Amino acid sequence: MSIVRTIVWVLLLVALLLFSFANWDPTVTVRIWEGIVVDTKIPAIVIVSFLIGFVPMWLYHRAAMWRMRRKVASLENAARTAAATPVATSHSDATTTTGTTAGRAPVTSDETETAVTRSDVDGDGDTDTVHRETRHRDDDVPGTYRSPGS
Repeated sequence: MSIVRTIVWVLLLVALLLFSFANWDPTVTVRIWEGIVVDTKIPAIVIVSFLIGFVPMWLYHRAAMWRMRRKVASLENAARTAAATPVATSHSDATTTTGTTAGRAPVTSDETETAVTRSDVDGDGDTDTVHRETRHRDDDVPGTYRSPGS
């Protein structure tokens, strides 16, 4: 793609040079305001007109590309972080034969922990009762207060 861009710029430069050589002699009088008159060459008018149209659009394009690159980099970092973060196992996968989970109780979306206790009352090997205890995660942290309704 860069070869095509280079060829276009070279052709534009050659066309501008040919135009400049062919139109260098005549001087053009340009009236800017009532009392301001400028005598200039035609190639200078063409070059200035081209730059007035090209530079703002080029700057806008560069700013848009910079913004898009920043967005893509941000999304890539978020995806990388999400891929590197371990996913918690579900409760049924982490439950062992004694009914405990791997080190801690599962955390629900409302910042609570659920502890499951299973007991075999009659001793036949089947779980007879299941007791679930739900508490807020920061209940055991000293100095924290959670209102009764939350």
